[in-house]
Amino acid sequence: MNHQESLTAYLAAFVGELVESGVTDVVVSPGSRSTPLALMMAEHPGLKVHIQIDERSAGFFALGIAKASGKAVALLCTSGTATANYYPAIIEANISRVPLIVLTADRPHELRDVGAPQAIDQFHLYGRHVKWFVEMALPEATNEIIRYAQTVCARAVATSQITPAGPVHLNFPFREPLIPQLDDSELFAKYKRAKGSIKIQAGELTLSDAGFSRLAQSWSENAKGVIVCGPIDDAIFGQAVIELAEKLQFPIIADPLSQLRSGSHRKDMIIDTYDTFLRNPAVKEFLKPDLVIRFGAMPVSKALTIFLKENLEAMHYVIDGGGGWRDPNSITSEMIYCDEAVLCQSILQHVETRETSSYLTQWSNMNDLTKQNLARINDETGLSEGKLFYRLADLLPDNATVFVGNSMPIRDLDSFFFINEKSIRVMANRGANGIDGIVSTALGAATVHQPFYLVVGDLTLFHDLNGLLASKMHGIAINVILINNNGGGIFSFLPQAGHPKHFELLFGTPVDIDFKHAIKMFEGQYELIKDWDHLSEVIVKDKVSAGLNVYEISTSRDSNVNEHRELFKFVSQEIEKSLKDIGK
Repeated sequence: MNHQESLTAYLAAFVGELVESGVTDVVVSPGSRSTPLALMMAEHPGLKVHIQIDERSAGFFALGIAKASGKAVALLCTSGTATANYYPAIIEANISRVPLIVLTADRPHELRDVGAPQAIDQFHLYGRHVKWFVEMALPEATNEIIRYAQTVCARAVATSQITPAGPVHLNFPFREPLIPQLDDSELFAKYKRAKGSIKIQAGELTLSDAGFSRLAQSWSENAKGVIVCGPIDDAIFGQAVIELAEKLQFPIIADPLSQLRSGSHRKDMIIDTYDTFLRNPAVKEFLKPDLVIRFGAMPVSKALTIFLKENLEAMHYVIDGGGGWRDPNSITSEMIYCDEAVLCQSILQHVETRETSSYLTQWSNMNDLTKQNLARINDETGLSEGKLFYRLADLLPDNATVFVGNSMPIRDLDSFFFINEKSIRVMANRGANGIDGIVSTALGAATVHQPFYLVVGDLTLFHDLNGLLASKMHGIAINVILINNNGGGIFSFLPQAGHPKHFELLFGTPVDIDFKHAIKMFEGQYELIKDWDHLSEVIVKDKVSAGLNVYEISTSRDSNVNEHRELFKFVSQEIEKSLKDIGK
């Protein structure tokens, strides 16, 4: 069998197994050395091929599809520096537990380290940021190598999706010629296993009945307990943790990425303004817990993180169905490796219902008081960043998905996006917390969920501006609310702002971009928002609009800082008045 026939058989077996293993989407960046795999993927009717020219954007686009769908997505590029451009997205996928199958083409072994063009060392290129790496065998058509290709493929898909999910890396060396034979209509059926694809079963982490009983007893003995739900996206868990909180009478501190702030579920136990009132030292003392039960990744709120860290004497339980170590402050008393929903459902069977809790009432009253006073931001007549997130739930249609950029947007979401009855899914890249690739990730997610909204700052949009090409190329509908404060707004809240001499040069970084020209380049629709009525009008219009729509809200960094500080100061004063009344 000649080289072309071996190449064809090898890759037909691999791609066929990829589809049999449940992969439906592949993101491809054009290149020469990856030609054999790209052609084979385009040939398979079970794969949807998304072309992304820029590899960095492609990596995040694939991340977005996988994050939104919960399924592994394949990612293919040529050799050389193209592979290095995947690195930021792979890091994000690893930390945020998103399944990716990273396929990199490579020069054959005889062309490595000899000065051949477009050849870099791709062996373990992504280091410990991938769950598994394989240097694939050179293509052969022997039965053993065909089975090898299928086995590695099935194992890669399963490994990427087994909890904790994450990226895997397969490096394919190819010799020229690079063109497989695609004229056989039975190409993929020919190499399909007679017994079907390889089945790989993985169970959930759990505890013994005695283990659940011990935890239930310990938690039932404490009246001053809180449940902290960080970023986690599991509908079964959401209902289960609410039922557990109701039985224990523990407040649920719900991060905006916990998916607990929106929806038709019961919300009596949910606390959503903690980021504001936990800035107050008197409140933190008033609400000191004896027990903390934490689910999900680390919360967005710095105030909450500090509050947890300050309560070292409390018992801290961290539940992680992925078997990780989510404890940056080294305060955990017990690390529990168990599926989060399974644990809540199992504990329910071992605890007696607590009828009332004065501690829960204290948290609820503080939450209500804070929310009442934070509503003052709605009195602002001008466009402001805080008010945008205060009104966001009312602005968005039911069943919308909103992707929020890092830096100030995600923090304002935490502070001002309150519980509501709409079904609003909230997404963000909170693994490495970078601003890179946000636009591309959102566009990838928008291929899965609609209607879709992205809220980002000007530097974040600029950083991934070429990601907008995906909307034009693939007809992806996305509505972008651009907060333009001409620079890095979050730095105005940090200690660097107290040193004005070099602040604008190093941190403020104003770029003075007129974004309407860039949006036009990608054939998008652009509007500069005049006032709140104008924003409401265009959001309603976007319910039926297709393609790229960008709505820019111009704000001032200095005004934003003053607005936040004055509002938090006012709320804190009202809280202290309330605490004094309680102490009388």
